[in-house]
Amino acid sequence: MLRFSIVVAAALLASAGSAPAQSYPSRTVKFILPFGPASGTDIVARMVGDRLAKRWNQPVVIENRPGGDGLVSINAFTAANDDHTLLWVPVGVFAVHPFEREKLPYDADRDLLPIVGVTSLALALSAPESLNTPTVRDFVALAKANPGKYNAAAASGNADFLLGHFLKSLDLNIAKVPYRDIMQGPNDIAEGRIQLLSSSLAIVTPLMQAGKIRVMAVTSKQRMPSTPDVPTVREAGFPTMEMDSPGGIFGPRGMPMATRERISEDVRAVLAADPTIAQKLQATGQVITGQTPAQFAAGIKELRDQLGAIAKLLDMKATK
Repeated sequence: MLRFSIVVAAALLASAGSAPAQSYPSRTVKFILPFGPASGTDIVARMVGDRLAKRWNQPVVIENRPGGDGLVSINAFTAANDDHTLLWVPVGVFAVHPFEREKLPYDADRDLLPIVGVTSLALALSAPESLNTPTVRDFVALAKANPGKYNAAAASGNADFLLGHFLKSLDLNIAKVPYRDIMQGPNDIAEGRIQLLSSSLAIVTPLMQAGKIRVMAVTSKQRMPSTPDVPTVREAGFPTMEMDSPGGIFGPRGMPMATRERISEDVRAVLAADPTIAQKLQATGQVITGQTPAQFAAGIKELRDQLGAIAKLLDMKATK
């Protein structure tokens, strides 16, 4: 009789522990994004959100909170402290914060819990087509022959770090031009007002296809399906520039692993069930990854370590 009671009690405890994950979600789920509508992150979040709403039989809402190099969205997410309010963000957005700011209003390890890696975003090194530099080596040679003549710009986050690494490691005398909105960068580079742009592949693709921008290389480990003729930086002879940019969904502090795994399983099931998502994302310079919480966490650590090495090169110290 005693043995039976112990077994029953254990079963009740196990069911109680898994109940929150099994019943998730019980109401509307909100994804907070650091970018505006029509961005690459917004496009994938809306596609996945529509399919999750059907799977969960609960509404899924997208809330765009751009600004502050991602801090606006992160602050909104941490302030909510709600397991039905999730953060959907490229890791490069916040992984650079410790090196750029003296004080942070959040603790990434405590407040941003990896749930599922959804995509990997390709970064690109671009120049004006009129500059006639088909390769990165061609651009470097031209810049060295004309010190102080050219300007460069970068999207915030790891794209900016990558540009800093590129300029310093090759001792290039190129001025960095700050942008409040990097979406202006592609037009400026197409018109020759800047000569080098480090950004997502997505924002330069339209003008590349129009023949006004030359994408010299992408930083991903493999060539991107949308631009099969564009080499990787490793193929171009600059392996230290190689950088994967994972992006995905994070949960708030204290979210049980069982709930995170449940959400991860559902997102990965949605991605696997609909190949059109991957096809549509190719045009935005993204590839589907569908990573578990552990795999996503490993990718985050890899990028952080890489950015830390670049920060050391640039004499930048992390926030304590």
